[in-house]
Amino acid sequence: MELSSGISAVVTGGASGLGAATARALAGKGVKVGVFDLNEDMGKAVAAEIGGTFAKCDVTDETNVAAALADVRGAHGQERILVNCAGIAIGRRMLRKDRETGEVTPHDLASYAKVIQINLVGTFVMMSQCAAGMVTLDPIGNDGERGMIISTASVAAEDGQIGQVAYAASKGGVQAMTLPVARDLAKDGIRVAAILPGLFHTPMFDGLPDEAREALAASVPFPSRLGRPEEYAQLAIDICQNVMLNGVNIRLDGAVRLAPR
Repeated sequence: MELSSGISAVVTGGASGLGAATARALAGKGVKVGVFDLNEDMGKAVAAEIGGTFAKCDVTDETNVAAALADVRGAHGQERILVNCAGIAIGRRMLRKDRETGEVTPHDLASYAKVIQINLVGTFVMMSQCAAGMVTLDPIGNDGERGMIISTASVAAEDGQIGQVAYAASKGGVQAMTLPVARDLAKDGIRVAAILPGLFHTPMFDGLPDEAREALAASVPFPSRLGRPEEYAQLAIDICQNVMLNGVNIRLDGAVRLAPR
């Protein structure tokens, strides 16, 4: 897909991290970008910076998603690109044992379900509603393309660590959806892909001590550093522009493989 001012995009989680970098990169190509996030102040700031439109959106709520899409479509027209970056991470072991009493507490369902709901169900809701709009568009280019959906999985989908059961399950689900959805939407000229980032410097890492971040960076074979959100954004741009990329899950990780802990 040729990126230009005639193209509209929606980026979830667009107020910060990978989403904000992707919104900026798309806008840099002339694309009109709708920034979806729950953080109103940061989301509006990113949208203002790139000349886009902000919509406060809970990706797990179909009604809220439909309203947010209607707002952005009113400003930019029907989106041809969706990039799913909204997500959370909660670290929790399957069992927690009290050292003093010996009491064992299992992983609670509420936190597990919350991660699944946002990371996996939210991705599905956005994919389904955006695809429903994309099929109404006229095909473009020699191949008759109508749209592009990019979701964010994680290397944790393939080598999840201790304490990542909820996160790994949610991202594994995102990864698993890519091929069947790509096959489902192929007849409509809508491509589907997912990026599996490794260790990237996003707001999730901001609370870590410097020595912890340095240790994580050193664990990446090459380049031995944390990934930059702009590098995720560049891959998203490349996927949009290369029409043969479809039904794929791409690791973006500097060859890192996560240790058990």
